[in-house]
Amino acid sequence: MAPRYGWYGDDFTGASDTLAVLAQRGQKAILFRGIPTTDQLRRAGDLDAVGIAGASRAMAPGEMTAELLPVAAFFADLGVRLMHYKCCSTFDSAPHVGSIGHAVSVLGGAFPNALSPIVGGQPNIGRFCTFSNLFAAAGTGGEVFRIDRHPTMSVHPVTPMAEADLRRHLAAQGLARVAGLHYPAYAEGADALDARLGTLLADTPDAVLFDVSRVEDLAIVGRLIWQAAEREKVLAVGASSVAQAVCAHWGAEPGPSARLAPSEGPVFLLAGSLSPITRRQREAAVSYVKLQLDAEQLARDPAYAAAQAEAIGVDLKAGRSVLATTAPEGGEGDTTLPPGEVAVATAAFLNAVLAKAPVKRLGIAGGDTSSRAVQALDLWGLAYLGMPSPGVALCRVHSDAPGLDGLELMLKGGQMGSPDLFERLIHGD
Repeated sequence: MAPRYGWYGDDFTGASDTLAVLAQRGQKAILFRGIPTTDQLRRAGDLDAVGIAGASRAMAPGEMTAELLPVAAFFADLGVRLMHYKCCSTFDSAPHVGSIGHAVSVLGGAFPNALSPIVGGQPNIGRFCTFSNLFAAAGTGGEVFRIDRHPTMSVHPVTPMAEADLRRHLAAQGLARVAGLHYPAYAEGADALDARLGTLLADTPDAVLFDVSRVEDLAIVGRLIWQAAEREKVLAVGASSVAQAVCAHWGAEPGPSARLAPSEGPVFLLAGSLSPITRRQREAAVSYVKLQLDAEQLARDPAYAAAQAEAIGVDLKAGRSVLATTAPEGGEGDTTLPPGEVAVATAAFLNAVLAKAPVKRLGIAGGDTSSRAVQALDLWGLAYLGMPSPGVALCRVHSDAPGLDGLELMLKGGQMGSPDLFERLIHGD
């Protein structure tokens, strides 16, 4: 039978988080690096959910079209009932880069349901959507800010969030008529809520944005999405809360989290994030040899990159874990290079290090960094191993390259993870 759930992540960290959500709830799921071959699908076995990890968050609209049209065709042919475009939980995007509205326009043709649901909020990682306005915590358990006043996301170096009302934010990206279904309606009961949604759909909106302000909202939203998907396959947009909502409706509850085992050998951790959260994790990582890389030299000077890779390889071969950072010490970007160029150079550097000293556990921090770096690795799929911190997945690499197959890979967005995350990547829980 066809998998009932498909997802495309606009970056690798987010895609792996959705993999974790589904696997924790008993769904047989795998995340492919790109559109899988028939042989890779066969090797993956029977699946409830199939994911594709991409990098559309960092793409211009034209690039997104070329990326997403084959994705739409693949999932439509696969027969999934629900296609989930997994965006960042903070919805940071813009008309010119990572446009969520453009993604909907490209993917929506293959999933022509009258309901185009957008799920705002993911409470377990401190994301809350009320009356269509998005709020986000500053780090795990941190103070909650309206997204346009968030200390990091309001000044994001690529896609700063200047509007908290997601209807207005998405209108600038081509979704001019987004209707909001607000959380007080969830208390009205199923029949009344169905009628309210029907009234909204009668006005043929471009999409319907669902509030999620608490965990209890998820099953309610999941029922509305899944009953639409049972009638006609549907495209849903949002963070991993889309998977949480549908699984809650299915009655698929998360199982106990597996403890993180100590690493077998040294860890290499590559951090490209400018986030204060990642900076604090780096400061707490006392068990690593720390190396500050010059991003511009890494991109422009092959001799510099080769020398740094050689030095890291020496430490790793000697059994010393290494944390290499491309973000400046002060946390503010001072390079003249475009972020995409830095990410590409970082990915090439990662390959060079692994060629010098293969490791059994690897960590990558930063959404764009993770996406580019994983694309540069010779792997075809990821399977879930555990969740060291909310929103952070540890995965097993599937690869035809013997040195990579079985590698344990942690992918982390800049805003995610506890302060001691990097230390626990070595020592376990």
